Amino acid sequence: MNKFIYYFAFLILLITTYSCVEDDDFEVPDTSQVIVDAPEGLIDIQAIVNQYNTTFAGRPQVPIKFEEGAGFIEGFVISSDEGGNFFKELIIQDKSENPTIGLNIKIDVSPLFTRFEFGRRVYIKLEGLSLGEASGVYALGVGNDLDAIPTSIVDRFILRDEETLPIIPKEIALSQVNQNQLNQWVRVINVQFQDSELNKTFASELGDTFDGNRLLRTCENFFSVPLIYQTSTFADFKALRIPTGGGSVDAIVSKDFTGTNFVLNSNSPENFNFDSATRCMFDVVSCESASAPGSNILLRENFSTGINNRATTPAGWVNYIENGTIFWQNYLDPFTNSRATRANTFGSGNENSVAWLITPRINFESQTGEVLEFFTSTEFVDDARLEILFSNNWDGTAAGVPRADWLPIAGARIAGKNDPANRFYSSGNVSLDCVTGLGAIAFKYVGSELVGGRTSNTNGTFELDDVTISSN
Repeated sequence: MNKFIYYFAFLILLITTYSCVEDDDFEVPDTSQVIVDAPEGLIDIQAIVNQYNTTFAGRPQVPIKFEEGAGFIEGFVISSDEGGNFFKELIIQDKSENPTIGLNIKIDVSPLFTRFEFGRRVYIKLEGLSLGEASGVYALGVGNDLDAIPTSIVDRFILRDEETLPIIPKEIALSQVNQNQLNQWVRVINVQFQDSELNKTFASELGDTFDGNRLLRTCENFFSVPLIYQTSTFADFKALRIPTGGGSVDAIVSKDFTGTNFVLNSNSPENFNFDSATRCMFDVVSCESASAPGSNILLRENFSTGINNRATTPAGWVNYIENGTIFWQNYLDPFTNSRATRANTFGSGNENSVAWLITPRINFESQTGEVLEFFTSTEFVDDARLEILFSNNWDGTAAGVPRADWLPIAGARIAGKNDPANRFYSSGNVSLDCVTGLGAIAFKYVGSELVGGRTSNTNGTFELDDVTISSN
């Protein structure tokens, strides 16, 4: 009896002692999944995406559900929610280096980086999951709405391999960001934030409701379309200022909430490699602003005399094909019921289309206060490009176009992919008062069907009308 009382008292003492220990002194339990060997029945990610894309034969697509025995896919984790820029989503790609495809996996767990860290090889069991598109990217989830995999059954679907590999970013230019890089880890080289973004934070500005959208531009071409670098307003680094120099950034290629625009998402500010404090500068024509056109008309062209679908060749103008087969051609615009000219590479199959339309030469020494104005509109323009250039050493011939020096004209408003289609926009009054010599203005179209053929993002249409150059 005495021994029983002794042991009972000792047990009470132990319970009392340990019940007084502070919570922070307890060791955090290991909630990691058991590391497993590669399961049987592995399927390439590309194979299930192909299955999804071919199931509906051109009909509106809905998510497909994987049945019993569907197997597993293998991938490497490239997202991390440690910095708060991702939430309840795991992004994987098919290879640690030179990936070809990736997936967004919806998971009702936060945080995820403690279990599925950057570079971790994982296996996803397909049975019971659905594959479809969420905000324009391929995604795995539950049911027709691609709901997140519930916390209680995550271990049933996602298995951790013992291996974590270095993720080697795919090095690309900003202009190469397209559908083929979605859900992949890339290094976008030779970029800097647009001048208008400088001194802003990543996502703490007035108007940053859910995300901070900052425009990145390439140093390769003055007219290249900027790309959105996106940061969640819940990210830990949202109040940090964006880097002001230039270089490269490692990021995941994705799309915005609407699934319309490509965006870049990084895991942390450390993914920036802006090792140059010097920003790239473009040699451009940039005269002092003009408040109004001049009273003296030096050139006026509304393309009203051309024949539909024939090359645009007003008197003195040069229509020059630098690459490909397309040229500027006349058309009747059904929205304005007037004639104009346009360029597009849709249906051409051209890997690279470059088409020039150049004004007659004007002597800029004979008057002062020259002002340029023109109107542009677009159709499905996406990432096709229109450049407005000036040269004062072009000889006036088609053969002389590639030999001349052409400078971008800054300050002109050009219709773009974020503008409503088929609506003409004025360039504004663009001063040419600072240029000299015998000069001409070129409208240079750049497009391609290298990727996607007729569904390419770079084969859209630019339309041009009412080009006027005036002076005092």
